[in-house]
Amino acid sequence: MKPINRRGFIHLSSFGLTSFTLPGFINKSVLINKKPIVVSTWDAGLNANLAAWKVLSTGGTALDAVEQGVMVTENEINCCVGLDANPDRDGFVTLDASIMDHQFNCGSVAFLERIKHPISVARKVMEKSPHVFLVGAGAQAFALANGFTLESGALSEQANKNYKAWLKTSNYQPVINVEKNQSSTYNDPAFNAPTKLMDGEWNHDTIGMIAMDQFGNLSGSCTTSGAGFKMRGRVGDSPIIGAGLYVDNEVGAVVATGQGEDVIRVAGASAVVEWMRQGKSPELACKLVVEKINRIKKEKAKDIQVCFVAINKKGIVGAYALQKGFNFSVYNKEGNTLKDAGYLI
Repeated sequence: MKPINRRGFIHLSSFGLTSFTLPGFINKSVLINKKPIVVSTWDAGLNANLAAWKVLSTGGTALDAVEQGVMVTENEINCCVGLDANPDRDGFVTLDASIMDHQFNCGSVAFLERIKHPISVARKVMEKSPHVFLVGAGAQAFALANGFTLESGALSEQANKNYKAWLKTSNYQPVINVEKNQSSTYNDPAFNAPTKLMDGEWNHDTIGMIAMDQFGNLSGSCTTSGAGFKMRGRVGDSPIIGAGLYVDNEVGAVVATGQGEDVIRVAGASAVVEWMRQGKSPELACKLVVEKINRIKKEKAKDIQVCFVAINKKGIVGAYALQKGFNFSVYNKEGNTLKDAGYLI
């Protein structure tokens, strides 16, 4: 038997001693082994990671990092996160968010209007209420009672233009990889948003973030305005613990992005964690859940995108998507980098 060198041992051990490699599967998981680390979805994560890293690099907790990180994205002008995002089909921006720490504490809000930072409201739900999930008017009342400011509710100039353009056809058609953005102008009412807006800011969809701090503890967050021009009252996977986000400090942390309905169907984030519990690498765990979604959707799979990014307790990072185009951002002591995920179809 040919001896295994150190590099080969590290590659094999990234799967865990009890795992196996599927035929034809090439593991692209990122072996980090250095904490702290923060990982986020899409190229928007590069900017969000900067704020999270300020927390982690000065000895802060993963929980503080994932809140501060995605607040950056909530502040940016973009199509799909925060109050300046595109509205629902009735012309209102509604926000969803969730957060979870290393002790199974979690908080979520959905269908929240006129509050700038839904991720911070979700954390307040976790820390200041006996509940996990608040929605709509109740979530807004809770936010106001806890010191948050009620914003005007007026659409941003760009969102208003997009909404008026959409009203001409009123055709709801989610665009694959709108998060990554592949067209030349944010003004496109068909919703093919650009990589960057005219002011140079990244444009994207859901921002999900997971982090490990210097103590080895994991936390995660997710925030979104949901699908543009959605049916009023629609809620996707982002605020649902176990679907869009899940953290088990003994195993790992996962966030999802893409078509929320199909992530919910398979309890996506928690399913990825359970595969990691069985010894699968983060990337392989993500792939197995993506494959399940593909089997469920059958021929309709070509019309959607679903993506997962995960980190295990060893600090190994991996991601996988249904279709080509998903990327994720990783920041550790070696720097802040953007990586392409593997994909199925």
